[in-house]
Amino acid sequence: MQTERIIRDMPVEHQKNIFGGLDVFLKKIERSLNVEITARNGEIHIIGEKSRTDRAMQVFRDLQELSGRGNVITEQNVDYAVALSMENCAVSLSEIDQDVVCHTVSGKPVKPKTLGQKKYVDAMRNQMIVFGVGPAGTGKTYLAIAMAVQAFKNNEVDKIILTRPAIEAGEKLGFLPGDLQSKIDPYLRPLYDALFQIMGAESFQHNMERGTIEVAPLAYMRGRTLDNAYIILDEAQNTTPSQMKMFLTRIGFNSKCIVTGDKTQKDLPSGTESGLDLALRILRKIPEIGIIELTNRDVVRHPLVQKIVEAYEQYESTHKNTSGGRTRYDRSNRK
Repeated sequence: MQTERIIRDMPVEHQKNIFGGLDVFLKKIERSLNVEITARNGEIHIIGEKSRTDRAMQVFRDLQELSGRGNVITEQNVDYAVALSMENCAVSLSEIDQDVVCHTVSGKPVKPKTLGQKKYVDAMRNQMIVFGVGPAGTGKTYLAIAMAVQAFKNNEVDKIILTRPAIEAGEKLGFLPGDLQSKIDPYLRPLYDALFQIMGAESFQHNMERGTIEVAPLAYMRGRTLDNAYIILDEAQNTTPSQMKMFLTRIGFNSKCIVTGDKTQKDLPSGTESGLDLALRILRKIPEIGIIELTNRDVVRHPLVQKIVEAYEQYESTHKNTSGGRTRYDRSNRK
């Protein structure tokens, strides 16, 4: 087998960021692509089969561009750059990184980090209704809220409406103290957290008081017509078919609707069909509706979360019960 040596300039100021502490990222690239890499005098030398050295060059090119833009290179960046190079993907990690949705109140850019997230952001820009479906940690809600805030700041919409069904996640919480707002706030906390980070608490509170930002349970949507609004339905897997139909038929003129959900984390009573599952089946052929299905490869939390999601997916695919498609741990939790 013919081997090839490729030499690439690697400025010293980027080496620590790209190679990782104790060269841990460098060693990961070597193992993943089966090449030999040495670094000296501001250069990296890559030795191996031509197809593998070409992939390694693409990985280093992507990581160097990310580092040059001020990004702190993470293990996830390295893993994803390697995966894209092995798939000969037409879109590189550095191209994905160029798409900045907005900036948080602290100045941090919010942008897609995977190809799936890039497709999700593009769909939200181009289509009126978008379903973002995928496992925990894929940025479904966060990116949707970032897009909503940016549209609001650009005066593309007059109002942001965030909603989710108020269903307990497998626990009976009993009667919660306080007024109605105090009772529903725990269910809406993840939405508040994202808004605080992107807008800042003061701006969020100001717009809440003006009524230009509304965070409410799904039941509050009945009977309304929502014009000139950016509407996000979160945790849609916990809607019933009638709730989903009610929500989707609220959409008015000059509005944008984003529906997010994780089909593997339903908290509905046993035997109840998810409104999200039904909507995905019957609306898939409507061209004006975008359906983006994210996977464990789009998880952008700690790398361990990606492994957990993958492990559960493998378990569920091998332990499906033929009656109703429920897994064994579903049956063990029935009362």
